[in-house]
This record gives sequence, structure tokens and C-alpha cells, in this order.
Amino acid sequence: MRPQERLAVIQRCVVREMARLGQVFLPDGEVVRGPGSTAVAVREHPGDDGVGHVDLGFVLQLGRADAPVVWDCAAGLGKTEEEKLANAVKMWATTTASVLVELAEGRGVHADHPDLPELPGWRAVQGPAAVFGFGNEHLAAWLAEHRVLPALAPALRRELAGPGPVGVKLFLGGKAGDDVAEVRVGGEVSEAASAALRALDWPRGERLCWARLFVLLTAERAAPVAAAPAGAAAPVPVRAPAPAAARPRGLFARWREARRAGR
Repeated sequence: MRPQERLAVIQRCVVREMARLGQVFLPDGEVVRGPGSTAVAVREHPGDDGVGHVDLGFVLQLGRADAPVVWDCAAGLGKTEEEKLANAVKMWATTTASVLVELAEGRGVHADHPDLPELPGWRAVQGPAAVFGFGNEHLAAWLAEHRVLPALAPALRRELAGPGPVGVKLFLGGKAGDDVAEVRVGGEVSEAASAALRALDWPRGERLCWARLFVLLTAERAAPVAAAPAGAAAPVPVRAPAPAAARPRGLFARWREARRAGR
């Protein structure tokens, strides 16, 4: 699939998934515009070979050079490249876009607002966990009963700077003897937070199961993000900066290969 075809597919999927969150988004050139000054930008995933990776950036103030953009990547499975991309966007919408919508609305409908005294000066918005694989009910139940963020707080404190928002993505799972845990802060792997996540006693079964969560942290004293007046035109659509290097794909690749092997 050529880059422009991929972009069109991803944008259509973003429109559909945001509609499920009650948001009207429409393609506009290289971005998908939403309410007020919000938009979703797309950048080509480096080294993608049709696996179904997407890199999506939620723009809070379209047209401002210094506008906060919350980037996240996701991957999806399927029989065709279009199906893989659609499932990747759905995964992003479930775990990440729901948090951004909740940040704007603040109604507690799409994500939670957990108290986080372990990170003084920061507020958190936590989206639903996407749990998939064999025996996923055990991992889902553990996540529902345990507060993961407090256990990661000492490591996260060293990673936080500026007013935010700072996206924190958690990916954990695998099976007994072959587990993985990864925490990305602002898109970069935090070795300390990843080690703290791996040290927790989440269930490791005999077959592969995974979970993905997304949390957005903002400084309590951060100035509110002002939306653009209705009908105001943004000077120039935001352009996704080229990533410095290809993102590690080992975690998803292992899950994909295990699914194909039926383990």
C-alpha cells in the first residue's frame, strides 16, 4: 500500500473511532480536524512492512508551532493491511484517544481521574486497559484490583519535566518465564519504570496474554489549553516530525508470532 493510500485508510479509521467517542473529526489534508483546535496527525512508521503499525499525534492547539502534541504508536493484526491498520487505530482510540477526549471534557465518561499523591504536583487521566490473549480475564481482574501507577511513581518522577501533558504508556504481559514489561514516557522507554512494572506480581499464565494502558500526566499549575474560536483557521497544519529512530517492535512481533503459532 502506498503512503497516500495508507494515510487515507488511517484517517478514515480515525474518523470512525473518534465518532464512537462522540467526537466529530474530518480529514483536512495531512491531519484529521476535530472540535475547536484539536486534530490528529499521522506520521509514517519507520520500517513498516505491512504489519499494521500507526503513529498518531493528538494535537491540542492546531496551528501553533509550540502546540502540545501527544504522540503514541499502536499495532494491529488482520488478514489485510487495511484490516491491520483499522485494528491498530481501534487500539489507539480505546486506550489513548479516550484519555485525550476525557482531558477536554473532564466528565469521567471516557477515562478515570485517579488520585496520585505519590506524584505531587501532577494530575493523572487514565484510560481503560486493553487486555488480549489467552486467559486475559486473570490479567484484566488484576489490573482492576491494583493501582499500578503508585508503584511506578518513584521512577516516573525522574522522567517528568515541564508542564506536560506527558503521555505514559504501559505494555505488559507474556507468559510465565517469558514475560515483558515496558513503560514509555513521552514516547521514550523508561528503563527504571519498566523494571518497576516487571517487578509487580501481575499474573503470568502458561499461555500468552498482554495488556496495554495509557495515562496522561499534567502539572497542576499548568495553564489551561485554550481552544481556538469556532471557525478560526489555523495558519499551517501541524506536520509530524520524523522520528529520530525506528521504534522497537520486539514486543508486538513476539505476540504476533505466538498468535500465528497458536501458543
